[in-house]
Amino acid sequence: MTTDDGLPPLREVIEAHGLAAKKSLGQNFLFDLNLTRRIARTAAPFEGFTIVEIGPGPGGLTRALLMEGAKKVIAVERDQRALAALVEIEAAYPGRLTVIAGDALAVDWASTVHGPAKIVANLPYNIGTPLLTGWLTEGPWPPWFSSLTLMFQKEVADRIAAAPGSEHYGRLTVLCQWRCTVHKMFDVHRSAFTPPPKVTSSIVQLLPVVPAIACNVKTLERVTAAAFGQRRKMLRQSLKSVFDVPEAVLEPLGIAPTARAEELTVADFARLALQA
Repeated sequence: MTTDDGLPPLREVIEAHGLAAKKSLGQNFLFDLNLTRRIARTAAPFEGFTIVEIGPGPGGLTRALLMEGAKKVIAVERDQRALAALVEIEAAYPGRLTVIAGDALAVDWASTVHGPAKIVANLPYNIGTPLLTGWLTEGPWPPWFSSLTLMFQKEVADRIAAAPGSEHYGRLTVLCQWRCTVHKMFDVHRSAFTPPPKVTSSIVQLLPVVPAIACNVKTLERVTAAAFGQRRKMLRQSLKSVFDVPEAVLEPLGIAPTARAEELTVADFARLALQA
């Protein structure tokens, strides 16, 4: 039996290569090519772009990206067991797939990716947030990628897309929404994975923008770390590690010293960072 791309079904690939998902690598495999193709179509169009995928595993999303028209895919995989399966996809799509064996957290993206690029990935759960924050804080801005279409645990996706005043609003929200337009696309039920994770997942798309308030990203991180690190406290208390007299900074900006971190907008945090 083969699928639309002439390759064996993913369940057969898993069995042939002994690719049981490893919890230590945050792996949960998607076998449904209809679903992975939906994810790929969310990131389209691909014409003129290099597509970067992290943690392809047996290649379900990789195959979907190629089937949906990606002409150049760079897939970074640290699990040596998955490499043979990915080599088979390379052979089926000559010249269109490059597999890098290694840790995505250690890749020098500037020297790896040349020209317009998009990142599309079912991120391993244990490195999803560190990868995202790395992409949003390292190097010049606008960045080397044009969009991020990523799968996270729903809780993380909710944090990325949260509105001020909500329980999910926090440091990650501010960073993402300061530098990107954020769209939460759709949820993926746990039953779609093997093995099924304990939680629902979500697809989020982030489109880089030039921030309306151009503060220093490291300073913004320092301000949000202080504010949300003591989120139950008023800003006049939580920001003492950043400002000697928080009230003297907050009041001229029209921010109440008695407010708490979740009440501030992304722009408020950027304005505070300009004062730090």
